[in-house]
Amino acid sequence: MWHSIYSNMNFPAPAAAVGFLAACCGTLLSLCALVMAAFVRKRQIAQLTLLIVACGAFVYFGLLFGFSLASRDHLLTQGQEKYFCEIDCHLAYSVTGVKAEPASAFTRYLITLRTRFDETTTSPQRPKNAPLSPSPRTVQLIDSHGAIYSPESVAGTPLTKPLIPGQSYTTELSFRIPPDARDLRLLVTTTPQWPDHVAIGDENSWLHRKTYFSL
Repeated sequence: MWHSIYSNMNFPAPAAAVGFLAACCGTLLSLCALVMAAFVRKRQIAQLTLLIVACGAFVYFGLLFGFSLASRDHLLTQGQEKYFCEIDCHLAYSVTGVKAEPASAFTRYLITLRTRFDETTTSPQRPKNAPLSPSPRTVQLIDSHGAIYSPESVAGTPLTKPLIPGQSYTTELSFRIPPDARDLRLLVTTTPQWPDHVAIGDENSWLHRKTYFSL
């Protein structure tokens, strides 16, 4: 379902995971082959191994940057959902409420974020009461100039609370924003870790565009 929803991926997540693991295993095996070729002084084997590694790297990074360059920014309205595909696309996030409280030196924004475990994405064999723990999320507000604001406080249910299929909860995020900030967008991403930057189609990969929530 990755291609019919707004998500943090524009490439099938299972294929991205398999591709990354295959690239890691292939690199490790190639290094072992190079060491063995050097030990037995087989120059042709070493050259062939390097050629295979170069071809594999060209294909992998071609796909990585190809899907990043093909990605587009999306701006979702209130109620529209952004799915997170780690292997399966189970968790959907949406903004269900925005409240602005102007003050003299700043404007406080109270944003209600809903987290939902979409039960229609599970297989019939999956136990209905098996919980799923969300990966750590990074939440930011970004204005028209690219300035980034982190939540001042978080209330309600923590974003890391496990859910079972069909369950949902809300979290209230408080931001303190300068009064002249315009065109604010909320960005919810998986907290970046190093494999994300080299996972094909991942929102956190190099040059990849993002899916935002409008306020």
